[in-house]
Amino acid sequence: MSVLPKALTDLIEAFSTLPGVGPRTAERYAYWFVRHNHDSSAKLATALNNLKDGIGYCEKTYALVPAGQRLSDLYTDPKRDKTIVAVVGEPFDILAIEKTGQFSGTYHVLGGLVSPIDGITPEQLHIRELVKRIDDDKVKEVILATSASVEGESTALYIQQQIGNRKLKITRLAQGLPIGIDLEYADQITLGRAIIHRQSVNSNDTKTA
Repeated sequence: MSVLPKALTDLIEAFSTLPGVGPRTAERYAYWFVRHNHDSSAKLATALNNLKDGIGYCEKTYALVPAGQRLSDLYTDPKRDKTIVAVVGEPFDILAIEKTGQFSGTYHVLGGLVSPIDGITPEQLHIRELVKRIDDDKVKEVILATSASVEGESTALYIQQQIGNRKLKITRLAQGLPIGIDLEYADQITLGRAIIHRQSVNSNDTKTA
């Protein structure tokens, strides 16, 4: 005989599938919805049902966009410099950088980081599209804004190799980001300074060519 109603155990199991949510946390989340009015549950259910159909990906930057929209506003905005591209692992990394107010270039979302242990290879990421975009948009600087982790560093190195001898500046976010932290959890001051004081990691700079 089950101690809890099936509807509640189903919700607990659903919450348990979320990253970083253990059994106890899942139980607290589920019980919160039991104790609060029906409107809270209905709002969450509606948002989840509309999620997949309401979101698309930019054809150039692979950032999240409303469904049916081809290009991100951050790419089409005439005030953004298309010759400067910040390469990030995930779409929410864009939000972290935008909050600093220190960047006026465009973005390129890889869709993850190279991680053999997780079965993620370079071919699964939008690296080939990045290289094509460098040529198409005559990019002058690529900022490798991947996280300061083993996966982030490996991905950044692979991208450098794929860019090869193209005449452009390749920079990396400056020191200030703690090792292992994801961009979305970095505070705005630290992340802003890292962008301002980014450092060159190659000699293919057009200024020194």
